[in-house]
Amino acid sequence: MKVENKKILIVEDDTNFGNILKEYLSLNDYAISLAKNGIEGFEKFKKDEFDLCILDVMMPYKDGFTLAKEIREINETVPLIFLTAKNLKEDVLKGFKVGADDYLTKPFDSEVLLAKIKAIMNRNNAKTLPTSDDFEFTFGDFSFNSKLRFLIYKNEEPIKLSPKENQLLRLLVIHINDLLPREVALNKIWRDDNYFTSRSMDVYIAKLRKYLSADDKVQILNIHGEGFRLVIS
Repeated sequence: MKVENKKILIVEDDTNFGNILKEYLSLNDYAISLAKNGIEGFEKFKKDEFDLCILDVMMPYKDGFTLAKEIREINETVPLIFLTAKNLKEDVLKGFKVGADDYLTKPFDSEVLLAKIKAIMNRNNAKTLPTSDDFEFTFGDFSFNSKLRFLIYKNEEPIKLSPKENQLLRLLVIHINDLLPREVALNKIWRDDNYFTSRSMDVYIAKLRKYLSADDKVQILNIHGEGFRLVIS
């Protein structure tokens, strides 16, 4: 199953820079809409739904701060990142007053922007994912007690899960048939999202797949570039 890419609106009056930014973020699996000024940016925002907006501050016709205020009148929660050529404290403060989530001064490292985008998306994912206090679950032919860390297939002997296996399976079960974003699981369980923790999680996913292979109706799907889904067919 293909998961729709996160949609980002970039409003940037420097055509060359805007196109470079669009291409870079597109290569990192984001769906990008590019506008060349604040007026065009606002029209695009009104016609579509975006997961994040990147706004240049200094633009003709309508500056980034004015555009941000108009965006906030429609959507109070969409994350905003400001780009500016000036490193003035007054501009930074003004940006945060109109609801900026972050701020970058040109020129900047594109990898820094990408890291900021991922951090903001992760925070939003963590806020919107459902939570549960339940600790007893049934799915397929399995019973799962996350308090005792027992996974039981039919009437067979319980499998005692390790703490991280237990936490990971509980997250998957809580969001059954829905996407569990990779970054959210890493931050909740490992408290960090880097290459080493990501590889560690892949090992635990492989272990859980082995346990769950007893029931061919139960699968953990890898959604490329996004995360995992526990599905029951």
